[in-house]
Amino acid sequence: MTSSTKAPDTAQDRHAHVDPAAQVADTSAPVPGVPVQTRSERLRSYEPAVFGVPSGREVNWKHTPLSRVRPLFEPAAVNDGVEYAVTAGEQYVGAPLAAGQAPRGEFFTPEDLPAAVAWQGATEALHIRVPREEEVAEPIVVSIVGQGADRRADGHLVIEALEHSKATVVLRHSGSAQYAQNVEIIARDGANLTVISVQQWNDDAIHAAAHQTRVDRDASVRHVVVSFGGGVVRVNPNLELSGTGSHGEMYGLSFSDSGQHLESQVYLHHKGAETSGDVLYKGALQGESARSVWIGDVLIGPDATGTDSYEANRNLVLTNGARADSIPNLEIQTGDIKGAGHASATGRFDDEQLFYLQARGIAEDEARRLVVLGFLAEIVQKIGIPSLEEELTGLIERELAAGPDGQGAPA
Repeated sequence: MTSSTKAPDTAQDRHAHVDPAAQVADTSAPVPGVPVQTRSERLRSYEPAVFGVPSGREVNWKHTPLSRVRPLFEPAAVNDGVEYAVTAGEQYVGAPLAAGQAPRGEFFTPEDLPAAVAWQGATEALHIRVPREEEVAEPIVVSIVGQGADRRADGHLVIEALEHSKATVVLRHSGSAQYAQNVEIIARDGANLTVISVQQWNDDAIHAAAHQTRVDRDASVRHVVVSFGGGVVRVNPNLELSGTGSHGEMYGLSFSDSGQHLESQVYLHHKGAETSGDVLYKGALQGESARSVWIGDVLIGPDATGTDSYEANRNLVLTNGARADSIPNLEIQTGDIKGAGHASATGRFDDEQLFYLQARGIAEDEARRLVVLGFLAEIVQKIGIPSLEEELTGLIERELAAGPDGQGAPA
């Protein structure tokens, strides 16, 4: 078992759902003719103004290029930046959910300013609902297409798997937009749910997303984040293993090119007893100013006895000028666990692997290609959808063929 000392920016400090206005003075005055709200009622509205604009000194913003994501700090004047289409599994789409209409908000709490903006701006949430005890054979696919790099959108999606159901939901992002997004995921008792979010934006897109998941008793969730395109893409998944015997897997794959910033702040909360979790994110970077950020937090709560948990991040830097920041954190609040640990590694090509391949007559360029494919294939193979796995392998091939300047192979 690996334990850790408590750092100033622990998982609980950075991700716990604390009212952001707790230290804001209550200076509002009654308005004639308008019912007076209590302070708690105003806080539950998640007004963006309560969160304040990040300065860059906050622990969860200090690695993000604020100047580039600033458009997401204001609500969309006209919420037309993306178009949604359910291209497979339309029968599982329910009526749109307004704010406060169950199950919207049953678990989700805005965690930062873009999430609060999206909460307010998305007047209706797309609701995907898998009926009790139903096994959905084919993936449910939601296509989210940006309508232009200068167009804003706020979105909220609710994915709900009822008791003992089984399904896979794929969110596919493409085009260009300035898009703030919330994704609320609930796996009820005994459900088995996979959610895959693919960011294949154009290079001028800006995307900030908060994914929050609750896993109930004996349920299982596999959550996968795949980021290839976009100028700035920040997808922060939060998974709570609340029910006894629940299981969570969080996987990520990214390939950052010159000028791209791809970020994930991953939080796994073991709350119930006998829970198990596995976190593995892998990324490759090439090109001047290619950037990736991964911050992983695992919190094993005081009631999470019998927990088994591990998190890891591994990055492969292919060229000079690329930078990968990787920060794993682990906090354990009970001594009665099966095991827990974390790891992080960032480096260049393994010279021994290259030498081994070249010694067998494989050219250096081909050897490098094989090493990268082998490195990232571990995540690709966890997707569980053969057609998507093949597509992602092709995307990796094209990224490598394009080279650091991104001008190589055609799509």
